[in-house]
Amino acid sequence: MSTICDIDPELIKKIETLRFAKRSQGNAAIICKIDKNKLVIEEDENEDSISIEELAELLPDNAPRYVILSFELNHDDGRVSYPLVFIFYSPRGTRPELNILYTAARNHFQTQAQLGKVLEVYETETLTEGWLREKLK
Repeated sequence: MSTICDIDPELIKKIETLRFAKRSQGNAAIICKIDKNKLVIEEDENEDSISIEELAELLPDNAPRYVILSFELNHDDGRVSYPLVFIFYSPRGTRPELNILYTAARNHFQTQAQLGKVLEVYETETLTEGWLREKLK
């Protein structure tokens, strides 16, 4: 099966590091983009301690991104976990060819990076801590 985009091997290593990191508090995120010239999924930004509001501010208004988020989730019984969340951000108004590229490459990236369920976001205003907590119930 042919793939739309390759994935930077360094990105896969960083996702694995994020997955197995011993976190004591806070969220961490890797924001990924597709280099349209090389057709490679690569790291755009890497944030070790970031609020969901800060993460939303980092996302561009006119281009899709993949976000791998280690999210601090406080459970009702007092436990804290850090699930790895895969967010496909595709803002309204994105050029159709760019949206198609990201949509077409998403499943391959999701499989290769061993990411679970995809949460889709179309507006940064949607990306809030409350929204994430609700989606992860």
